Amino acid sequence: MSPAGPEGGSWLVEMTGVMARLRAECPWKAAQTPASLRRYLLEEAHETLEALDAVAAADAAGTSDEAAWAHLREELGDLLLQIYFHAAIAAEQPTDAGRFDVEDVARGLVEKMWRRNPHVFGAAGDRAGEPTTGLTADEVDAEWQRIKAAEKAHRREPTDGVPGSLPALLWADKVAGRLGLRSAEAAEGQDPHTAVGERLLAVVLDARETGVDAELALRDAVRRRLA
Repeated sequence: MSPAGPEGGSWLVEMTGVMARLRAECPWKAAQTPASLRRYLLEEAHETLEALDAVAAADAAGTSDEAAWAHLREELGDLLLQIYFHAAIAAEQPTDAGRFDVEDVARGLVEKMWRRNPHVFGAAGDRAGEPTTGLTADEVDAEWQRIKAAEKAHRREPTDGVPGSLPALLWADKVAGRLGLRSAEAAEGQDPHTAVGERLLAVVLDARETGVDAELALRDAVRRRLA
């Protein structure tokens, strides 16, 4: 674990000041907008995923790869930079309507964890109530989904909130979960393009029913060919 930050403080707090100074004094960083930063968030997310793959491979082999963990730490930092960057831009907004900072982001996350984990923090979502103990992992997930659905009651369609920019297999899995699709509902394709799409969808639905993450399964299969 890292030693304390400057003057014994938190490195997370220090990063807030670093980001504010960079926005004020660095021409490149001052010129960035939420739109211009989109590609960097995507790149950093993929680089973090690759670092996670290396850690997972070491775990599967029953080893502890110090270099893989160090790489993951670095990539998580680069991903965290994007969060600080967007929060710093939001803090500069001229009206309260869109203004927030990284503290607001963290507060919103903490409050969400309180609400959605009553088995730990109590049913009231304010840490004052009694935790609902004795739940299985599946029951905890079902409770999370129930609370989330209540919070998102304004959504009109089951697939609202599922980004179409997700990788195709993951998108199919998310949509299938929201719509309650089963493997038998995959249709026969009439042309090669449709036929391949329907077969892929059928694989995703089969994976859901057996508790397999189709996206990760395919990634692992490709990596085995590259080994």
